Amino acid sequence: MDEWEKERLSVKIASMYYIQNLTQDEISKKLGIHRTTISRLIKSARQEGIITISIREDLNKYYELESRLESVFGLKEAYVVSSQRVKEGGSEKQALGKVCADLLTQIVQDGDVVGLSWGSSLKEVANALKPSHQQKTLQADIVAICGGPGNVESENHVNSIVGKVSQALKARPNYFYAPIITSKKETKEAILQDDNCIAVTNLWKKVRIAVVGIGSFPEHSSILPSGYITPQEIEMLRQLKVVGDICSRFYTIDGSPIHIELTERTISIDMEYLKHMDYSIAVAGAPQKVPAILGALKGKFVNVLITTEETAQSLLDVAEKSK
Repeated sequence: MDEWEKERLSVKIASMYYIQNLTQDEISKKLGIHRTTISRLIKSARQEGIITISIREDLNKYYELESRLESVFGLKEAYVVSSQRVKEGGSEKQALGKVCADLLTQIVQDGDVVGLSWGSSLKEVANALKPSHQQKTLQADIVAICGGPGNVESENHVNSIVGKVSQALKARPNYFYAPIITSKKETKEAILQDDNCIAVTNLWKKVRIAVVGIGSFPEHSSILPSGYITPQEIEMLRQLKVVGDICSRFYTIDGSPIHIELTERTISIDMEYLKHMDYSIAVAGAPQKVPAILGALKGKFVNVLITTEETAQSLLDVAEKSK
């Protein structure tokens, strides 16, 4: 066919495919043209500029941020929540929690073990998951992957979060009746001999999806006000240049876990497990948390990050400066 006929046919096929939403098979039958010819004409039309695809600039900005986060930090996925969505959601944590809740409903399958930590960010994930009559029963386990501080708000407690999430997803809850940090190493060892604890810690090895918060040290670490950590231990963590924690497991900005006597009294999943899960999801956003998030990303403790626009840009700026 000559150039005019090729162009005319390309425009016709493109209109049928992109505007009328016909499949290539349907176009083939309608026009009496081989499917391979249709595919070739669509491809060449895009290359020649007959077909152009545009993305709304206001949305493309967040896609670019997400793509850069994934590329720079080797993430499986990144979700950047816009400032506008934060305003509409009520607060940063509520907006981030809603995104994480939507992700969970998409990826959890029968046979899964889903691990949850504790804290205000996880509380918002649980609150965003609304029970529905349309939700089919999931043959999945929702499990606490850390003990719970005894003096936190009940909604922030890991067992409360496990209960809400399992109810919304119609899955099996697995509660963990243990403190997150004990006063003595021997106490921890005794607790872990309990049948309930053994059943839960055995599930930790099977977790496919984990959702965790990230604490920044020392100003915004949820565990410090609990009284489980002594002033001497806090000072030791400072000297070791700790920047954050996941499930009260502390690490430095280069992602190196800290092993001190406190570690031997901590009851939570080993962060090495997080590195090998299909989804290790961190819900965290705030400028002051950038060093803690950066350390978690460098340590490969998470492979999915749900964060705010401002935090995403700060993480990329820090990474650029460190090159």
